Amino acid sequence: MKRNLILTGIVTAAIFFAALNFISRENEAAEAAEAEIKELIEASYVHGAFNELNPEAMANGFHKDFAIFSAKGEELSRYEIEDWVAGVTKRQGSEDFDPKDNVWEHKFAIVDVTGKSAIAKVELSKDGKHVYTDYLSLLNFDTGWKIVAKVYTKH
Repeated sequence: MKRNLILTGIVTAAIFFAALNFISRENEAAEAAEAEIKELIEASYVHGAFNELNPEAMANGFHKDFAIFSAKGEELSRYEIEDWVAGVTKRQGSEDFDPKDNVWEHKFAIVDVTGKSAIAKVELSKDGKHVYTDYLSLLNFDTGWKIVAKVYTKH
């Protein structure tokens, strides 16, 4: 009886420590994915689409089928990545564009990763004023994380 009790305790402890190890590895993977996603969003989105107006940086982080979705009445409006990149390129090349006047701050309110899917809630401010709250959806492809969709609110 005492031997069975000891054996049960050993098996229970082994299962407990195996579960802790599994959870620890999953947490480490999620933290690594979160760091990758933040780096991608900062480079491709915050700097590419806003601060530096850099279409090449955008191309590295956005999926080719990316779109911004917004509501127009009861209709769903879709702004394609090609149109956005064209607008960024045009604005970057305009005579009145001054990178020193185009400084956007950002804050990650949420980054949530589940397997190969993630969302990021990014708050963008300019001149100390909160301008946008963006919800970015991301997927992890064979080539890495890509931003696949955006919905947002302008404040």
